[in-house]
Amino acid sequence: MVTTPEPRLSVPPLENGDRLSRSEFERRYEAMPHLKKAELVEGVVYMASPLRIKSHGEPHGDIIGWLWTYKTATPGVVLGIEPTVRLDLENEPQPDAVLLVPGRQATIGADDYIEGAPELVVEVAASSVAIDLHDKKRAYRRNQVREYIVWRTLEGQLDWFVLEADDYVNQQPDVQGVVRSKAFPGLWLAVSALLSGEMTTVLSVLQQGLNSSEHQAFLQQLSD
Repeated sequence: MVTTPEPRLSVPPLENGDRLSRSEFERRYEAMPHLKKAELVEGVVYMASPLRIKSHGEPHGDIIGWLWTYKTATPGVVLGIEPTVRLDLENEPQPDAVLLVPGRQATIGADDYIEGAPELVVEVAASSVAIDLHDKKRAYRRNQVREYIVWRTLEGQLDWFVLEADDYVNQQPDVQGVVRSKAFPGLWLAVSALLSGEMTTVLSVLQQGLNSSEHQAFLQQLSD
């Protein structure tokens, strides 16, 4: 009996832990249209596990609602949900959310991918917390992502890192429990309210930021 050898794949599949160049990562990713999310972080491939609703899906939705509200009130700002970001030659992450003004730090390329470092990156971290707080954080810092938010859902903690003198400093809430973005004036977050799911309070505090003189000045800057 003659057996027919299985055909060889023309493009090898992505595997967790592969060490690839960015161009090879993209080649393999594009050959796997069924794959929902894979990232290249410091030259290593990471493929997402199935996402649970309470530890990722719902928190992700809440933080997108906060960012979307800011984006709708701030023409010129782009909000992306899990976009591919061509950060550098060894890093092509898909952050849970990014906020950027195209042309200020990052651009949107002819093939519709983000090129460079968005001003703000957000990661909702449950099983991925070790990557998000180490390799990704290092890559974002090196590429001058100005603000990096990591919501550690299983620990009930949120870190808001701000780039100062080439290092990230964890910004602490003020006496009202609010953190104010430096990259995006008017983007205010009531941290405790977000962690406890009190979205009415989150959006109320954000509205105060949108009504602030700092936000009005930013709108004028964007329109010039």
